[in-house]
Amino acid sequence: MAATLGGKLELEDEGSFFVNGQSFRSEYPGASLATGPAPAGNIMVNQMYVHFRIPAAKKGVAVVMVHGSQHTGMTYETTPDGREGWATWFVRQGHPVYVVDHSGRGRSGFNPTPVNAVRDGGADPKSLPTFFLGPIDRAWSNFRFGPAYPTPFPNQQFPLEALDQYLSQLVPNSETTLAGGGANTVNALAVLLDRIGPAVVMVHSQSGIYGLDVVRKRPGLVRALVSVEGGCETLTQDDASKYFLKVPFVSVWGDNSAGAKSVNGDKRRNGCVQAVNLIKGGGGQATFLLLPEMGVMGNSHMMMMDRNNLQVAGLIRKWVGENVR
Repeated sequence: MAATLGGKLELEDEGSFFVNGQSFRSEYPGASLATGPAPAGNIMVNQMYVHFRIPAAKKGVAVVMVHGSQHTGMTYETTPDGREGWATWFVRQGHPVYVVDHSGRGRSGFNPTPVNAVRDGGADPKSLPTFFLGPIDRAWSNFRFGPAYPTPFPNQQFPLEALDQYLSQLVPNSETTLAGGGANTVNALAVLLDRIGPAVVMVHSQSGIYGLDVVRKRPGLVRALVSVEGGCETLTQDDASKYFLKVPFVSVWGDNSAGAKSVNGDKRRNGCVQAVNLIKGGGGQATFLLLPEMGVMGNSHMMMMDRNNLQVAGLIRKWVGENVR
């Protein structure tokens, strides 16, 4: 494990809060072994947890970091092998950083009602939501650790020696218990921007589509959209000319992402190439940042955890400096 995360970190402020929570009457809030079934009552749902760090000497634009499927905000924190993650590194560069957990996931909590209703006989078992958590042999190729489990790519940058630490941070996609699912995260991100003001929004994987939706909702508050191997397929020409005219966009991709037999292979990557072209064609600023073309090799889908994660972060920050007014 690393002896330090990068040295002394000087902050003006640090803390956490929730946005977008709504009161919901649950007929099936659950039961306790000690007291039995709980009576119906109001609980909070749809809330999104936000952890913020404000540097002592603010120099740059705020950055909101949004994780992908099966993950939480831990994605951007300490790497599995104990090195510094992007959250604190960007703070060291002078950026206020806000790291979130998707609504219905991790520290944001989920709605137990659909599960309890089945248990207590108030709903059909077929109505149970699916709590997806991919097994390692599936994740191995999807996240491009190697061509097939357990063989790694020869130049792999992911710290596979700390694989157990990485797998321990994964959680089920429990937002499936919320009406609207991932749309709640989009709504919460819009409310977060209303609260903190303009910011760069960084999305990863599953949340790539969420980032596009946030730009549609708050184009005046998204200073730029940084998509780290996120989906782009829902972006249209109308979006490009209407919402992205003044919102710079970058799609970042690593090694082995072309031709990969995975959810982030050719289809998703090619969709992002098309999105970049649509935005540029509509008069906006857009970049397809392919790391191997920049001399940065061996990255996995989880590049914010790879051994060269800070090199990748440096390229993203350089792009932000050149493209965000």
